[in-house]
Formats: sequence, structure tokens, C-alpha cells
Amino acid sequence: MVTHRRPLLALLAVSLALAAACDKVPLLAPTGSVITLFPVTTTVSLNSEVTIIATVIENGSAPAGTGAGSGTTTTTRTGAGTPVQNGTLITFTTTIGRIEPSEARTHNGQVSVKLITGSTSGSATVTAYSGGASAQITNLKIGTAAAKTVGVTTIPQSLGASGGTVQVVASVTDEGGSALSGVPVTFSTDKGSISPSTVTTDGSGTATAALTTTATAKITAAVGALTGTATVTVNARSLTAFTAAPSSASAGVPISFTVTPAVGANISNVHVDFGDGFGTELGAIGAPTTVPHIYNASGNYTATATARDSSGDSGTLSTSVIIGSLPVTLTAPSTVTVNTPANFVVGGIGSAQIDHYTWTFDDGTGPFTTTAPQLTHTFSSKGAKNVQVDVFGVGGGKVGTASTRVEVQ
Repeated sequence: MVTHRRPLLALLAVSLALAAACDKVPLLAPTGSVITLFPVTTTVSLNSEVTIIATVIENGSAPAGTGAGSGTTTTTRTGAGTPVQNGTLITFTTTIGRIEPSEARTHNGQVSVKLITGSTSGSATVTAYSGGASAQITNLKIGTAAAKTVGVTTIPQSLGASGGTVQVVASVTDEGGSALSGVPVTFSTDKGSISPSTVTTDGSGTATAALTTTATAKITAAVGALTGTATVTVNARSLTAFTAAPSSASAGVPISFTVTPAVGANISNVHVDFGDGFGTELGAIGAPTTVPHIYNASGNYTATATARDSSGDSGTLSTSVIIGSLPVTLTAPSTVTVNTPANFVVGGIGSAQIDHYTWTFDDGTGPFTTTAPQLTHTFSSKGAKNVQVDVFGVGGGKVGTASTRVEVQ
């Protein structure tokens, strides 16, 4: 009996060894299988995670379309489309971050893994494969690559004359309008200082910094190449008033502009722009200063006064003036006869400052120029005659025109 049991025991040991060896061989997707990948979202924050679901179908067909959220496969065979055997091993790789677990076994033809991101931004490619089947997600945006908009606001949006500190808030969203957390935002400003210069967005997708400035400042928030801006206004601190007198007048009438500096302001220069293409420099002023200006054409004008000190522009004030046409009139004698001098007189000048008058007659003479608002003219023939006078202001522009018709007897 002893001699017969030994072969049986040896055969049993070999069978157990083979079974153990077979158990160590992974079960892979059979030929003709199709893997499809579905990320829960196509954008991911830095230092976070996103779930990726893979479905594996035997004798299935690949879904139409590729790109973000769509699986691609080396197999396009159509068939029954049944889930692969439970326990089929699927292996995952990624170009950014890591997959946990990197290998997973199917249950009802499906596995679920997580992509864990770190501090690297970009578009990740996630690959799943088993046997001869594979699939990829090629446009999974991570970190700054996922940002679509950067909105910037300040609290408050303006400061008093001495400046101060405001809170700067940047909001980062993806292309779907969802907040992006864990994204670094870099702040900069053209005036003052901002701290901290780099802030990572919180769970609500916002990053907050503080701006301190004594002048109107533009703030820029950058996420990669994407930027957003906001402006904090600081009220003018060097000028207290800028007025025009009168605020409405006719062309050619002098307007007096008065610039009033703030008490103790260290102004190196004030530039006055009259709004009609002309301007002047007042230089350093320490008291109210008046400068005259004449508008040579009708219209509504906005004049500005900009004060500068050692730090640059300190502030600008503006005022408006309304200029109408000069109501010029032309008076002729009641009776005009041939070869008899006739005196023509311009009226309606008022306080306008006039440089000269240009007279035009349709009797073949002239034109004539005078500096006085009158002209004596002799007609050499009878009939109806037209007379026109153009009035020019000190600046050289035409400020008014008048005409009349006389019957020469």
C-alpha cells in the first residue's frame, strides 16, 4: 500500500503548483475588447484629484467621436457588447500627476480610479490598456491650463486724496464657469505695492491680496498667460478746483480759467488743455492762478488741468464751457448811390477780441481787410449789390459772418 500512495501524492503536488502558477497570471481583456474612459470633469485643480471611470466591453464598438471625455481604442470591432469577465486587469498611466491605483480589476465591466494632481499644470494624457485594447483621454486640463477667465475687483474701488490700502480679489473659473481651486495667481501693479505677489486660489476659486498706493493704480492678475485687470482710483490730491468764467460765451470772447492748488501741495507744473487742440503750461504754482483763452468756433468744450509733482501725475480736474457763434450783424446806409462813399458797420461784437475783418463785394472789387469793424466803399455802377464780412478772432479762427444786400441808385 505504501508504494501505491507515493505516485498519487506526487501528482497532487504538481497539480497544486500548476494551479498556484495559473492564479498569478493576470486576466486581461480578450481580443476585440473596447475600453472607454470617462473623466468626471475635463478640468482639474492643482494638488487635487478627479475620478476616471473605464468601461471594458467584449466584442464591443468604440463610441463615436474623440477628444476630451471620449475614449479612443485600437479596436473598432462591433459585436454583442458584453462586459469582460470580472477581475480583468486594467493598467493606467498619465503624463501629469499619478493614477491611484495604477492597476485595477473590473467588476461588471467597469473600474474606477483617481488622477492625483500635483503642482504641475498642463494638458494630461491618461491611458488605459488591457491585453490588446487601449484608450486615452488627451485633453484633461490641469491647473493654469484649465483657467478660462480671471476676474479682478477691489474693495473699495477708490481711495481718498492721501491714498491707502484696498483688498484685491481675483476669481478664476474654467470654460464651464466653475471655480478653480489650487491655481497660483500672480499680482502686479503699475503704482504702489501689492502683497503677497503670488496667491493660490481657495476652494471658491478666489485669491486675495492687498494693494497700497497713493496714486491711481492698475492691478493685473495673471494665471499663466491669462490675465485680468482692475483700476483703483485715487482722488486728485494737488488741485482743489478748476473753474471757467464765464462758463458759456460766444466765439471770440475770452474765457478765464482758474486753477486752485491744494494747501501745501508741492506742484512742479500744471498743464491746462482747453479741449480745442490748444493748451498751456503754468509751471509751478502755489496759489490760485488764472489763464485766459479764446475759442474761435462754437461747440461744447471740456478743459482739463493736470498737476504734476516729483512722483508724476498727481491728479486731473475738468470743467466744461459752451461756446456759441458770435451774433455778427452788418449795417448798410439806407440809400446808396453810384460814385458816392457808403459806410458799412459790423455789430454784435460785444466783448469778443477781434483780429481783423475781411470784406467781400460782388462788384468786382476787393476783398478788403480792416482791423476796425467798419469800411467805406464806393460803387461805380447801379444795381443790387451783395456785401459780406467775415470776422476773425485773435487766435486766427473765423468767429462770425454777416452779409447784406444793397440797391445802388
